[in-house]
Amino acid sequence: MTTDVNEGTPMDATTTHLHLRFPARPEYLVLGRLVLTGLSRGQEMEDDTLSDLKLALTEACSNSVRHAYEEGRDGIVEVSYRLAEDRIVVEVTDDGAGFDAAVLERAQQELDEGGLGIAIIRAVTDELDIGPNPNGGGSRLRFAKYLN
Repeated sequence: MTTDVNEGTPMDATTTHLHLRFPARPEYLVLGRLVLTGLSRGQEMEDDTLSDLKLALTEACSNSVRHAYEEGRDGIVEVSYRLAEDRIVVEVTDDGAGFDAAVLERAQQELDEGGLGIAIIRAVTDELDIGPNPNGGGSRLRFAKYLN
């Protein structure tokens, strides 16, 4: 068994890795949910777990669509899915404005529009990491859900 150095996630022959890239527009959010549904068919996953994952993904992608490209600039949302025997890891990135750490913290404490989405993701997943996009400008939101 090897380990993906970038993620620290154990990988073997049963690990599935998919990547989706779509325009940062609301009508494309359903694509990410469809990928999750497809992945759930190849891995034993409870309906509640799939629902939680879809909710977390929708909130994460919606944040990129709503907040990353505020000046009307066209943008891209990228979603990476890594499915292993014991977990699924989803990473959502964009090359937009990025997260302002102080604003993000205040929003989470006050549970306003942006903070509520992050609070929902935190509640329905087992791990959450938010930070800058390692591939350039913008943001990265990564969450994991254990399947066992």
